[in-house]
Amino acid sequence: MRKPPKKREFLIDGPAGDLEAMLESPPAANLAGCVVVCHPHPVHGGTMQNKVVHTLARGFLGQDFVALRFNFRGVGKSAGTFDNGDGELDDVLAAIDWLRTEFPEKPLWIAGFSFGAAMAVRAAVSPGVDGLISVAPAVSRFANNLDLQPECSWLIVQGDQDELVDIDETIAWVNELNPGPELDVFPETEHFFHGKLVLLRNAVEAFIEKHVSS
Repeated sequence: MRKPPKKREFLIDGPAGDLEAMLESPPAANLAGCVVVCHPHPVHGGTMQNKVVHTLARGFLGQDFVALRFNFRGVGKSAGTFDNGDGELDDVLAAIDWLRTEFPEKPLWIAGFSFGAAMAVRAAVSPGVDGLISVAPAVSRFANNLDLQPECSWLIVQGDQDELVDIDETIAWVNELNPGPELDVFPETEHFFHGKLVLLRNAVEAFIEKHVSS
């Protein structure tokens, strides 16, 4: 029986004040890497406790990664107010800096869901990012027209019945990228992956295992 992850809740020094954060560590003696996981839109109820965000963290923990979740500015105990994606990108970068300081020798990945996935895409153009998983990325609203694109190992997961992020827009965007990410379209799946969270976790773990061991 696998031991549960160790959990620590604390505050990160963010660009608009403190960021509420949670670090979960797997029981493995040798860590495979570390990941920042970004939550959905702050104005529409998104928090680091979101079920898809939780599933992403669990997928990384299952592959012996340390998983850092945090609340964007203005959410929970995090200081500041919503900044339409620009300030939130700075929040992600602050979380990344914290992880790099704590685990300087480990591969660093970024993951996110919806708005958080778009923030993860924008943050992953930074040098030194080893992997990216973006679930239902709201790219048309928050990550379009990038000057650079992520060059790391990259998976996009989206449901074909997503009512908030248009699947055709995502496919068109992916087709413009070179080299493009790996796109995994879940059939009969809407935005919040109801009834599909186990399949999502399995897809995340398989992608991590493939690209960390390669």
